[in-house]
Amino acid sequence: MKPLSAVEAVAAIEAGTLTSEKLVRDCLDRIAERDDVVKAWAHLDPDQAIAQARAADAAGGGLLRGVPVGVKDIIDTYDMPTGHNSPIFEGKVPFGDAACVALCRTANAVIMGKTVTTEFANRHPGPTTNPHNPAHTPGGSSSGSAAAVADGHVPLAFGTQTGGSVIRPAAYCGVVGYKPTFGDFNRVGIKMQCHSVDTLGLMARTLDDIALFRAAVLKLPPVHIDRDIGRPRIGVCRSPVWDKAEPETKALIDNTATLLSDKGASVVDVSFAPQFADIIEDHAAITGFESVRNYADERLRNPDKVSDELMNGPMKRGLAVSFERYVAAQRKTTAFKAHIDSLFDKVDLLLTPSAPGEAPKGLEATGDPVFNSIWTLAGTPCVTLPAGTGPNGLPLGVQLVGLRHDDDRVLSLAAWVAAHLN
Repeated sequence: MKPLSAVEAVAAIEAGTLTSEKLVRDCLDRIAERDDVVKAWAHLDPDQAIAQARAADAAGGGLLRGVPVGVKDIIDTYDMPTGHNSPIFEGKVPFGDAACVALCRTANAVIMGKTVTTEFANRHPGPTTNPHNPAHTPGGSSSGSAAAVADGHVPLAFGTQTGGSVIRPAAYCGVVGYKPTFGDFNRVGIKMQCHSVDTLGLMARTLDDIALFRAAVLKLPPVHIDRDIGRPRIGVCRSPVWDKAEPETKALIDNTATLLSDKGASVVDVSFAPQFADIIEDHAAITGFESVRNYADERLRNPDKVSDELMNGPMKRGLAVSFERYVAAQRKTTAFKAHIDSLFDKVDLLLTPSAPGEAPKGLEATGDPVFNSIWTLAGTPCVTLPAGTGPNGLPLGVQLVGLRHDDDRVLSLAAWVAAHLN
């Protein structure tokens, strides 16, 4: 049976035809059936989840009405360990909730458990597999969240994005991923990697669920997704890294542009100004410089407990970035954000790849974030929508990018696109 969306579950609970306890038990049954293969969960206590569900039923009300939420394991929870996929933090329970978790509890959510992350939300992977084919990566760093939502373990889950850690795994696993405008979501209680770009994101199976989840995190009424918003102006942005796209992704973007044009959208090609052709290198300079300093305690006090992959990869590269290079990248980023904003004078959305292609085979790496890092640096709202499959039968996604602080409209425009993808 197809798992309920969060919106459907809330409606059923409100109508008295479902309880949070029944919903959570159904989710736990699905996890018990599948997680030996998917391995999405870093911490899961069924008794604790059921106790929360009973409390949610007793309390009644709330925006999320007892819907279970998966929490990426770099996000603090006062009643569960936050392990960061690192032996340094194994079994450590924080003193409090991250703001996003606390706000979801206020909305009467059930915090189901902690989902697997790569080490410190960087590159070293955890055990999670792609639910469509366990021989392939689910993406990262929000591996467990994407896999858990895709496989029906929970309707909603938190991810975070420094490069492509929400959009890419959501695309690889065939779910909806949403990275909001930078700064809109509170980051208190989330392990910081790079303070200039780290962004809390959301994963769900529908855009309506994203709107509901977003409302809980912002403590606002849900945005009304306007499916009569009208035909959008779409800019096809292949971006300066287009040569990194696999043939199936190039074909997907071209075919999607043609399809949406046939359905009435205005479609034009959009490109970056020449001075931003190498902007991906500025993202690398900023994240390298910041991450090696944000992980100062781990790498200096516990170097033997940090993976070689992290110590000799991102951290080594980060130490090589001079302060002058960092400042130059920050200044260029300021101009880049203004440039991207200006593109939306003539279009409503940008259409661009979510990832180079299907989820790569193997679990040793999580795929290339090259099609996401640019937009993370730009601070723009981004949505990935499932858009068919590639040559190996694994999901493909299309990424829609909007104007900063125009997230409500972006979700409505994305709904128009989703309705016309087939």
